[in-house]
Amino acid sequence: MKLSIVTTLYRSAPYIEEFCRRAFEAARDMTDDVELIMVNDGSPDDSLVHALQVQRADPRVVVVDLSRNFGHYKAMMTGLAHARGDLVFLIDSDLEEPPEDLRRFYDRFRRGHCDVVYGVQETRSHGGFFERTGGAVFFALVDALGDRPLPRNLVTSRLMTASYVKALVRHRDREFVISDLWETTGFRQTSIVVAKQSTSPSTYSILKRIDLAVKHLTTSSTRLLYLVFYLGLLIFITSIGMVLFYLVRYLTNGIGVSGFASQIISLWFLGGLITLVLGILGIYMASILAETKRRPYTVVRAVHRASDRLDGTQMRPTSLSRTESLS
Repeated sequence: MKLSIVTTLYRSAPYIEEFCRRAFEAARDMTDDVELIMVNDGSPDDSLVHALQVQRADPRVVVVDLSRNFGHYKAMMTGLAHARGDLVFLIDSDLEEPPEDLRRFYDRFRRGHCDVVYGVQETRSHGGFFERTGGAVFFALVDALGDRPLPRNLVTSRLMTASYVKALVRHRDREFVISDLWETTGFRQTSIVVAKQSTSPSTYSILKRIDLAVKHLTTSSTRLLYLVFYLGLLIFITSIGMVLFYLVRYLTNGIGVSGFASQIISLWFLGGLITLVLGILGIYMASILAETKRRPYTVVRAVHRASDRLDGTQMRPTSLSRTESLS
């Protein structure tokens, strides 16, 4: 059995050596055929330097260097596309999720009746007030306006079969929430509770979480469009009722529609509503434009493998190679 461990690098320089050591130790009891794929997501620190040092010392390490920062989700999908193992273990490299959890995941997997074992937290207690608030706002928006709810308290760590990973990377969405793709892909999935520590500040601010929620809703949800339609229909029916009311009152009592304030309020309300509707439709159109461009998830500058050194070939910049299925 071949095992692939996939992780991403972004401001990960302080953790790389320890992460690799602990990950290989955790995999030792499972199999000797292991590869560790680290995707450098345009990290602004010297994560790539540290990763290449480890890769030169250990032939089991593969470094996929992206041409720039494409985002955590897309970097993970790129790493999964390069995985060659029969089982694939996805985990973050910041050590908030212990690499030793791989043993627990594998023990559950060996009991059968599942293609994916994924980790969840009992409670999401780590992070500051703004981080927790951002998460609450994000899930509130998705639950209220999305076609389906997103699972709560997921962590990155998950052990997956090669067939599941192959189906997962076939998704072609340009804007997505990866937890939604994990669930949409299907297969038999089961969860185990893990303990996640907080060793570094989250890179997902409140504004970034809201932006992520908006992109997710406008690329995967139709409920928002239906809500806009029904809101417009409700206002139209209400306006017809108001017109009839004032017309009847004028014909029966001779009282006209008076009041400058009521007119201004109506204009501001309808103007704001129209702007809101156009804005929502504009976001949908922008998402459609992004999808129709068919740009690749990521652009890979180079893939560093031990086999390249052994063959005597010169490392050259490359396109997506194994990630062409993501384009």
